[in-house]
Amino acid sequence: MQTGIALPRRERFLVGASLAGVALIAWAYTIYEARRMSLAGVSECMRMKMSGPDFSSWPAATLLPMFLMWAVMMVAMMLPSALPMILTFAGVSRSRRRIGRAYTSLSIFVGGYVAVWCAFSAIAALGQWWLHRHALLSSSMAATSSSLAGVLLLAAAVFQFTPLKRACLTHCRGPLEFIMTRWREGNAGAFRMGLEHGAFCAGCCWALMALLFVAGVMNILWIAVLTLVVCPEKLLPPRARVSVAAGIVLAGWGLCLVIRQFSPTFL
Repeated sequence: MQTGIALPRRERFLVGASLAGVALIAWAYTIYEARRMSLAGVSECMRMKMSGPDFSSWPAATLLPMFLMWAVMMVAMMLPSALPMILTFAGVSRSRRRIGRAYTSLSIFVGGYVAVWCAFSAIAALGQWWLHRHALLSSSMAATSSSLAGVLLLAAAVFQFTPLKRACLTHCRGPLEFIMTRWREGNAGAFRMGLEHGAFCAGCCWALMALLFVAGVMNILWIAVLTLVVCPEKLLPPRARVSVAAGIVLAGWGLCLVIRQFSPTFL
């Protein structure tokens, strides 16, 4: 994959190591929270009371810990796939700085990217709160209804083949083209560019992220599987057909769940 204007090896290593460190910390926290919830229960970890198996409605105060959980998880899952774009931005910024152009901060660009996923996390936390309120999530934060899980899978499968998905993936796969056509000077410009790249990233991945409700929001194996779909989808060229393969698998799985709901003897 083309990554644009290359940084010197030492700078590439520093940038890559820094992002890897942040992602690893996010993964460590996500694994820790998943284990804690498994041992102590979701309600305990959300710092609220529950009585037996009957979950009471979560108070609005639980939205903050849910948001933080989602935000850290999104950093763990999505930051590695943004590495080519971040390295390209750093390379172009360095080249422009050498010819006397205004300094553009890499950290602010990354901050803009993360801000988009924080916004997504806020929406996801609200969705989780609503699903729990209507008894559509189990104690493991997975869909309690095969119909709901099937609909989510089918919706994600259909989205894999839409023009919006292809357009967003095109921007994610072409970091140099994105940087050169959308460059803005200064730190405010860097933040806006980060927001734009984050928007394209969220635009192609939001449906896959919604599938966390299918097998459990804090199911580490499921989180890892989705990450292993998202990263190749964004980093490999279109001829790899990762999106197509994922769409076919999701459609088959979703159809099985929906059919089974109406025909218990199916499979």
